[in-house]
Amino acid sequence: MREILPVLSGWYAAGLPFGLATVVAVSRSAPRGPGAAMAVGPGDEVVGSVSGGCVEGAVFELAQEVVASGEARLETFGYSDDDAFAVGLTCGGEITVLVRAVTPDLDPSFGAVAGSVAAGKPVTVATVTDGPAGRGATLAVWPDRALGTLGTAGLDAAVTADARGELAVGATVVRHYGPRGQRREGRRNTVSVFLHSFTPPPRLLVFGAIDYAAAVARLGDFLGYRVTVCDARAVFATAKRFPPGVEVVVDWPHRYLRGTDTDGRTVICVLTHDPKFDVPLLEEALRRPAAYVGAMGSRRTHDERRRRLVEAGLTDHELSRLRSPIGLDLGARTPEEVAVSVAAEIVAVRWGGSGVPLTGVAGAIHLR
Repeated sequence: MREILPVLSGWYAAGLPFGLATVVAVSRSAPRGPGAAMAVGPGDEVVGSVSGGCVEGAVFELAQEVVASGEARLETFGYSDDDAFAVGLTCGGEITVLVRAVTPDLDPSFGAVAGSVAAGKPVTVATVTDGPAGRGATLAVWPDRALGTLGTAGLDAAVTADARGELAVGATVVRHYGPRGQRREGRRNTVSVFLHSFTPPPRLLVFGAIDYAAAVARLGDFLGYRVTVCDARAVFATAKRFPPGVEVVVDWPHRYLRGTDTDGRTVICVLTHDPKFDVPLLEEALRRPAAYVGAMGSRRTHDERRRRLVEAGLTDHELSRLRSPIGLDLGARTPEEVAVSVAAEIVAVRWGGSGVPLTGVAGAIHLR
């Protein structure tokens, strides 16, 4: 959804109705997860994707019908064994898609939500998908306010509380309630609500303004990270050496990191391979929240660096978090190839991938 919001915002601001299809549930091997979105706008323009091509044609027609009727629809698409050309997911998975029409009258909070996402402000959008409530009704929830209604004050209150809880951890889930907001485990006679959390992009902190850093920064930006490159050497840390939108900071790496907030999604890449930078920086990095901490260098450099970190007092548990030498074994040589290696390891760590060729792995490709 995030990547197509600029286009949707333009349609919305112009008062042009569009059909918005959002994946609200998946099972087995599905190509895209909950929150993936596709929209059909004026002139039948299409942006986004819900399945990578498997069911887009059917969703396109469904979106047209929804815009014409104003009535939201919930459809499930899965693999068909009987007809290989039937609408379905040839990967063997199943996705459930909510399609609703969006206009300023039907969704008064959409513009505010899009503005918050563009500004990096956290917000959760709660949408009724099924049950005894208005399908497609939305409630936008920020940490300090809420806009819209799902039908009853009790349901709004319960969903607002849960939405803020999910927003705190960046989760996107379906929750089930009674018509007045009673929380229920079962799904019979319940209102199903899709909670889509938009949290600020995770950060990628790259230390060492070298050619490898420029390549890693480009891939990090492509993967949706908010990228910062830091180096104490002003001659290397110049904005013109890095992609537009990448923050470039001239400071001692460990000092900059000490004054920077990180969380469980933050990625830290240490590419300086100079002990006077690396050791104090890694000493700080390995003692703070981060999803990934990797350091460039040969195995000899790694062994020497580890010895210095042990002397600095780091524990075995802290040192076990260090990915060094950084990246997966791809045989990479150029800065761009090395960046692919680093990005591949970051993705594998994020989703629990093995990093081995898929030809040698049995079972589902997309684990849920």
